[in-house]
Amino acid sequence: MSARAPVAAGPGVLLVLDGWGHAPPAEDNALSSARTPVLDELLATCPSTLADASGEAVGLLPGTVGNSEIGHMVIGAGRPLPYDSLLVQRAIDAGTLRTDSRLGATLGRTAASSGALHLIGLCSDGQIHAHVEHLSELLAAAAAHRVDRVFLHAITDGRDVADGTSETYLARVAELAGQAGAGRIATVVGRGYAMDKAGDLELTEQAVALVADGRGTRAGSVREAVSASARGDEWVPPTVLAPAGDATVRDGDAVVWFNFRSDRIQQFADLLADRLTATGRRVDMLSLAQYDTRTAIPALVPRADASGGLADELAAAGLRSVRIAEAEKFEHVTYYVNGRDDTVRAVEEHVRVTGDGKPDYVARPGMNLDRVTRAVTDAVARADVDLVVANLANIDVVGHTGNLAATVTACEATDTAVRDILDAARAAGRWVLAVGDHGNAEKMTKRAPDGGTRPYGGHTTNPVPLVIVPAPGGGSAPVLPERATLADVAPTVLHLLGHEPGSVMTGRSLL
Repeated sequence: MSARAPVAAGPGVLLVLDGWGHAPPAEDNALSSARTPVLDELLATCPSTLADASGEAVGLLPGTVGNSEIGHMVIGAGRPLPYDSLLVQRAIDAGTLRTDSRLGATLGRTAASSGALHLIGLCSDGQIHAHVEHLSELLAAAAAHRVDRVFLHAITDGRDVADGTSETYLARVAELAGQAGAGRIATVVGRGYAMDKAGDLELTEQAVALVADGRGTRAGSVREAVSASARGDEWVPPTVLAPAGDATVRDGDAVVWFNFRSDRIQQFADLLADRLTATGRRVDMLSLAQYDTRTAIPALVPRADASGGLADELAAAGLRSVRIAEAEKFEHVTYYVNGRDDTVRAVEEHVRVTGDGKPDYVARPGMNLDRVTRAVTDAVARADVDLVVANLANIDVVGHTGNLAATVTACEATDTAVRDILDAARAAGRWVLAVGDHGNAEKMTKRAPDGGTRPYGGHTTNPVPLVIVPAPGGGSAPVLPERATLADVAPTVLHLLGHEPGSVMTGRSLL
């Protein structure tokens, strides 16, 4: 370790508290409303700072909220990475998306065969998975290639944006189609069906049947379709707006997926591709950004290179790490921390904690935290493990429900888990670095167009706390800079382990 480091090198714990953001105390701040004596004491007595976790600091467009995917990628990469949404916007601004040769060839074939173009994606401006304005470029390209039949298969949100807003976003979709002179909304379905990532194939198959076969509730308008949901925008039932059989995907058609984030749309994409292949329908498929699907789907915008990060440095040094999270965040501490690489290196162990049955986050805000905590404390006690990387998901996952009371309970459960993990770390002589990956629970309401407030379960642009708990007897407590970014986490972790940051890391060690 560098001579400037005030703490001794040794094994440690990187603890990501998902959705742990910082904001002044308020009635809609679940974190300040919760009883969290452990976290309060850490922030009051241990070296801590605030880390920027949104916008340009993590490779997003200015003012864009952070998210778990980019948060964990930047934590692992040690540098801000141009995220897919930023790369898509750059392609739009440069005019290269509309004129892309692969898109042009696909639309040309579709027009020549009198086929239809099907645009499928999340219709909101939450910028976590998609942005509705990206549709304008695809619609303009379809019009330029004289594709006469363009069908929009709209997925409603209610999670990344305030619930109850989907009708407004779908009105914007219709407006964009009118401006381009191409396209109409053919089907509507909530993201609970179309963007499941818990492996619930039954839900996703309903979205597939809607698009592939026209099976769903029939409605005469967007308003009728949206109002049919008793559980908000996220669970709008699969609904057909087009005349019977008119907007199904047929042989010779083309499909373009316009979500820029892969994880919640890839199951839908794979299952739709399977259905079309099984029924002999030859269809061209493209995606706006690169998807991690079984099916080979060409991407219009390639993703950034994330190699050379924490995982590569640990492997090069022969340092063993154990990655632990429950199902909802497992890929974040593995695939995303590793730079969107699903290789399990020889010095890695991946522990996926599962629960029983379908989760109900409001009824069980503790989720499977007890099991996660046991897995973490077991790994912490092992002498052969240099670094434990764990995600505590509750604050974010329960925060997404928009239920303030349940989120307060989730914060309190997380505080108890942190206490147990700290006790185990002290007993094992380990340091702990705890950090949020983006904000969420510190802001649980959002102003509505009518001037009132609505429950809000989305992410924020707030900074996140970062705190270092030195190992017992590990030297004097360091004084951290007043401000940091998530890109500083990997260099700091390597510093605490006694190693220099990787050559491609532009983040700094906070020590």
